Amino acid sequence: MQDDLGKLVLRVTVGALLLFHGVHKMLTGIAPIEALVVAHNLPAALAYGVYIGEIIAPVMVILGLFARIGAGLIVINMIAAVALAGLGSIAAFTPSGGYALELEAFYLFGALSIALLGAGSFAIAGGRWN
Repeated sequence: MQDDLGKLVLRVTVGALLLFHGVHKMLTGIAPIEALVVAHNLPAALAYGVYIGEIIAPVMVILGLFARIGAGLIVINMIAAVALAGLGSIAAFTPSGGYALELEAFYLFGALSIALLGAGSFAIAGGRWN
């Protein structure tokens, strides 16, 4: 029971906090992300993947509906975010001593943990992909 509660806390924390970023992008647009994608000589349409990684995937994780797949999508989203915007800060620290990419690292490794652990019993669906 405690393991399942821990998985639920992890799922809701990672999913809900990342969902705030996705909702913000939905409300304000993804022009800055499109600019990053284009600056790396990639098709601008790839920027729309942020909606999958920051809205659809977090909802999957929170609900426990194909949570491992949703978590995997978040991992891919965070790797893309670091590759597009954070490589210059990969070994940097903030003025207050924190890791410059701590938010990205939190989402990436939190989602990786969910992908490896699964959703637990407090999920909408069971099975292999949860």
